[in-house]
Amino acid sequence: MDPTYRAAAEFAQTWGLAYFVIVFLIVLAYALWPSRKQQFDEAARIPLRED
Repeated sequence: MDPTYRAAAEFAQTWGLAYFVIVFLIVLAYALWPSRKQQFDEAARIPLRED
């Protein structure tokens, strides 16, 4: 196997995992932030509205 490919694959596996963990934690914090509760509750009721 080409050493350049191997280095690129190892870099992508290591830092790709770190990137996705960080993004997941940011999205989780956004979704569970207390000030967002009213916004999400309102969005959950959109399908039940009779406009």
